[in-house]
Amino acid sequence: MIQKLIDTRSFIEESWAELQRVTWPDYEQLKNATFVIIVFSIIVALIIWIMDLSSRTVIDLILRIFGA
Repeated sequence: MIQKLIDTRSFIEESWAELQRVTWPDYEQLKNATFVIIVFSIIVALIIWIMDLSSRTVIDLILRIFGA
């Protein structure tokens, strides 16, 4: 039990020390990263939409050919 408390305290101290060494982004870096993520998400959504549309078209074509 005491060892777990010692390990927990050590973990918290090491985590706090690590957080002090982190270089946090400034506002401009954060804004640019957010913009890149939004643009990337839109591009991925468009790619998925195009794939869905094309597969639906192919399946409809196959079903029309076989009279379903």
